Amino acid sequence: MKARVTVMLKSGVLDVQGEAVRHALGTLGFAGVNGVRQGKVIELDLAETDKTAAEAAVKTMCDKLLANTVIESYRVELI
Repeated sequence: MKARVTVMLKSGVLDVQGEAVRHALGTLGFAGVNGVRQGKVIELDLAETDKTAAEAAVKTMCDKLLANTVIESYRVELI
């Protein structure tokens, strides 16, 4: 089973990388971009075959390592 984890900074947390991308897009002539939030996508190939157990395991992985839950939120998709 595969899982995809999307990690993003929580709203209200300054996204310095996103702001740098927004600024760079503006200098390239893309003036209509008012905001950019940058995150990361992590794909996991799991041995687990039970959907509920796999989702629980991935959420534990996120809480312990993959996301800084103080400033980041995450979304888990089983694919």
